[in-house]
Amino acid sequence: MSSPTGPTPGLPVRMPRPRQSGRHRRPEPVAAPEGAPTLVLAVPGAPSAAIRSLAEEVVSIARSELPGLEAVIGYLDGDDTEYPTLGAVLTQVSALRTERYEIAVAAGREVAAPEGPSAVVVPLLAGPDSALTRRIRQSVMDAGNKAELTDVLGPHPLLAEALHVRLSEAGLARADRARLFTVATAADGIILATVGGEEAVQAAGITGMLLAARLAVPVMAAALDQEGSISSIAEQLRGAGSEQLALAPYLIGPELPEGLLDAAAKEAGCAVAEPLGAYPAIGRLVLSQFMSALGIAPQPGAPVH
Repeated sequence: MSSPTGPTPGLPVRMPRPRQSGRHRRPEPVAAPEGAPTLVLAVPGAPSAAIRSLAEEVVSIARSELPGLEAVIGYLDGDDTEYPTLGAVLTQVSALRTERYEIAVAAGREVAAPEGPSAVVVPLLAGPDSALTRRIRQSVMDAGNKAELTDVLGPHPLLAEALHVRLSEAGLARADRARLFTVATAADGIILATVGGEEAVQAAGITGMLLAARLAVPVMAAALDQEGSISSIAEQLRGAGSEQLALAPYLIGPELPEGLLDAAAKEAGCAVAEPLGAYPAIGRLVLSQFMSALGIAPQPGAPVH
């Protein structure tokens, strides 16, 4: 209990914790600005329960990194019932912002009329795919001047990290090159498989150089959707001395046509790792694109393009 003049003698006094100073001070948490656009994750490919689960996990990672973030999912090939199309989601997001403004005005609050895009659309693509990005851009244009479209997620060092992890999970690479143990099935040559033609191959090659530095083995990119591309790269790697090859998908998953990866691995005669999926770096890169579009500085340690 306290007396009129202060705390009762003998009882501890709770004092405010002083703010830590210096370069090791914990950074103040960044939160989504009030009235910020909604992050709309544009998911390519034929939707399914598995793809929805993957997309929801990516969005969950982004939300955990930026409190207050509003994020929804739009499917490029949705059905507007179980899987809402990207266009329908953009229309709904814009209508919701207008509705919130009107409710605030009706309640007598002094609020500014909404300006700028109501949404920032981030494609769920590791690398460029002109056919898919053209369709995403068309959906954004059809929705009117209501959304801003960001670039794809790569190339980026965090994608090289994710590829390394997927290879190690499949037993095709050491989990940590700093540890002096060997993996009997470790590959001595990596084919970085992508879709989207030559532009996608060139972009994958940039991340491939980062992966090669991590694994200390040759890495070459090839297109799954170009006939003979995978087998040609496999021959080049074997000609250069690689004997045990692995196929590493430079793909998140939804954009990968069913059966294409397994067919390519069989044709090239090599083992295959899983696509990147909802690896945490994917969610962080999605958020990084969103924050860059808004001009928000990422927190220290967060990925920066």
